[in-house]
Amino acid sequence: MSAHEPAVIRRHLDRLTDEGIDVVRVVYPDLLGTDRARDVLLDHLPTACAHGLAFCRAVYHTTPQGDVVPVTGGLDAGLPDVVVRPDLTTLHTLPWEPGVAACLGDVTDPRTGMPAPESPRDLLRAVLARCAERGLRPVAGPELEYFLCEADPAAPGGWRRYSAAKGAVYTAGLRADPDNHLLRLLRLLRDLDIGVTCGNHEFDGAQFEINLHHSEALAAADRAFRLKCAVKELARKERRLATFMARPFNDAGGSGFHLHLSVTDADAGPDGPNAFDDTAGPQGLSPLARHAVAGLLDHAPALAALLNPTVNSYKRFGPDTLAPWLIDWGLDNRSAMIRIPPERGPGTRLELRLGDASANPYLLIAGTLAAVLLGVDAAREPPPPLEGYGYDTARAALLPMSLTAALDALEADTDLSRLLGEDFVAAFLTYKRNEVERFQQYVTDWEFTEYAYHL
Repeated sequence: MSAHEPAVIRRHLDRLTDEGIDVVRVVYPDLLGTDRARDVLLDHLPTACAHGLAFCRAVYHTTPQGDVVPVTGGLDAGLPDVVVRPDLTTLHTLPWEPGVAACLGDVTDPRTGMPAPESPRDLLRAVLARCAERGLRPVAGPELEYFLCEADPAAPGGWRRYSAAKGAVYTAGLRADPDNHLLRLLRLLRDLDIGVTCGNHEFDGAQFEINLHHSEALAAADRAFRLKCAVKELARKERRLATFMARPFNDAGGSGFHLHLSVTDADAGPDGPNAFDDTAGPQGLSPLARHAVAGLLDHAPALAALLNPTVNSYKRFGPDTLAPWLIDWGLDNRSAMIRIPPERGPGTRLELRLGDASANPYLLIAGTLAAVLLGVDAAREPPPPLEGYGYDTARAALLPMSLTAALDALEADTDLSRLLGEDFVAAFLTYKRNEVERFQQYVTDWEFTEYAYHL
């Protein structure tokens, strides 16, 4: 029975009414991975399911500052609509918003009835369909870091770090979290039911990490998206700012979005054997796992555009940053771009450490899986794994070190673009190249400090 059958909708309405819910927030990700939404009164939910909610398609082409980038299908087409229908299978009560439940929305083009070309969630669905054609069921576990900030008119940008504690990496409690932010957050995220397992203070002052359990890849992307939305919203309720920006402070490191990935046989179901495991294979890895690693290495320059998608992203890279800026892999080696954790058997997996926290979860997972599929199709073997501490340009190639270079690599990688969809890639490139152009024309505080007095 369809999720939009009247009887199914009626059951949802009755349940929500019994729970005291009178508003449903319908949310979907834009190209950046930030949330676009509309609050729907419960009595009008059946209409929203039947006819959809109209949004201007150019919301996908709108910058964080509200300007519309001239991407094909937006301004040039007269700013047409897309239609968003509630995905009632994703309904959850918001623990911090009395009377409100939220669900994800499916975005279609009303002229074609097909998914909107820029829809990140549908891009991932398309890549997963290609995985299923090859008998593969990807399983993903996201890890995300963010900084928590306090309002401070005297600070650059009006925000300072919530805590200045140093040396408190991998800690919990009041030593680095004087207001118990993390405890409150974990309990509310638990009640949101998005698979949060744990959290801790991370490397830098006011930086935290949240871990999500592993699941089928679309569910993992949904949960990572909802996690980011929830963390930012809960910080706002405390009159704070939670930012997943790649590197928000000059004197601190960056925030990562690490992805743990394994694969099972699609025909064996969710409890099937781990297809990356092979006790007789080199390093205990199956040919499929080694081909997946090779694909990620081969397409890493293009992947950087999706996994490190902002001008700021490339300020996270460089010597002594603990971020991967070389194209390499290693066995339980955190200085490599791809780390193979020590577990084998059902726990066999790779950890892609390339992404930063600003990445759109759907694009990060879709791009990763597309590169894995290309590696599997090519059946290439990876080079020998990294030994010892990495970050040696004599041993591994350099990733793109700017957004411009990464976008050029994405455009040049025709195999990856074909798998992701050429229309999507063209829209993404146009949107992001506009970001680069705007940044290049902007006079920064660094430039004024460096030049104004002496020149």
